[in-house]
Amino acid sequence: MSPPQAKPKSFAVLTPGDPAPWFHQRSGGNPRYAFDTVGGRWVVMCFFGSAGDEDGRRALAAIVVNRALFDDERACFFGVSLDPNDEAKERVADSMPGLRFFWDFDGTVSCAYGALPRNTQPNPKRLEMRRFWVVLDPLLRVRRVVPFQPKGSEIPALIDYLKKLPAPDRFASIDVPVPVLILPDVFEPEFCRQLIDVYESTGGKESGFMREIDGKTVEIKDDKHKVRRDVLLEDQALIRQTQIRIHRRIVPEIRKVHQFQVTRMERYLVACYAAEERGHFRAHRDNTTKGTAHRRFAVSINLNDAFEGGEISFPEYGAKGFKLPTGTACVFSCSLLHQAAPVTAGKRFAFLPFLYDDAAAKIREANNEFLGEGVGAYKA
Repeated sequence: MSPPQAKPKSFAVLTPGDPAPWFHQRSGGNPRYAFDTVGGRWVVMCFFGSAGDEDGRRALAAIVVNRALFDDERACFFGVSLDPNDEAKERVADSMPGLRFFWDFDGTVSCAYGALPRNTQPNPKRLEMRRFWVVLDPLLRVRRVVPFQPKGSEIPALIDYLKKLPAPDRFASIDVPVPVLILPDVFEPEFCRQLIDVYESTGGKESGFMREIDGKTVEIKDDKHKVRRDVLLEDQALIRQTQIRIHRRIVPEIRKVHQFQVTRMERYLVACYAAEERGHFRAHRDNTTKGTAHRRFAVSINLNDAFEGGEISFPEYGAKGFKLPTGTACVFSCSLLHQAAPVTAGKRFAFLPFLYDDAAAKIREANNEFLGEGVGAYKA
């Protein structure tokens, strides 16, 4: 009887046009780096395995020589290490701006991208992997995969390719429109003033943002990431007035453009980004935790326009920012990477709800078990 044949190893295979897998992994400067926030620039990843051998050292040396390519504006670089000695012996280190390293000692990233077979734990004493470079566009879609060649013979052509890449906002060789709805006249000026008065009479409280930590969705605060003060509306008659306007003036447009029927609305919140605090919200997505996974569309309605800065922008589609007139709504998918620029003069007031449907409401209720302390449970 012949011995049983070992099953062939199964690798993920990424090709141009594929979306790059998102992940969380420890990096040199962040215990849980959220890769989905990187969009908006060219991204170069190098699955070099170890800086302790000739192939790894050669690849990283090429990056150092071409350091000027990676400024975090036009492009950034991520090296993916499987060797704990790279960290312990400080063989490589983050260098801002533009150069970062993932400590992928559990193989999370390498398996997702095909450097290791699926469901494989790396063995640092005997690295069996496929080494390659991946170039991602500003939408975090694969543009090119370049395998390592003997003695780094692939490197000159790769560097030449990177130097010739267009500006990030021309990644498709044409101007790509931002996939958002801009809807004037959602709130009347008088109604905007009424909501601002509620905020000013109550006084806003510092708000945080949601992160998933140890499987739980929790609110955390970090002034580097977000500075904003909020008031939650409590007057049911006023809440009803916001619902009526959104139902009449936003819901039909979402149905027309996206063929999605909104039936639910989350939070009745008046927010304030103030210049004296450099109010801002860095690039993020609104549905990346279990406690926020039900959110489908975000709505940002400016309640005033007597301020400077504070533009909302969508880095994956370029640096252009939108400063909306009073009462105008910007409606967009919660999956889009977006940010609010610092307010540099005055105060920006905005009404910021989320919209979803009955099916998403069931998801929201089912995820109650994943909410951390202080995050209110939901009953559909």
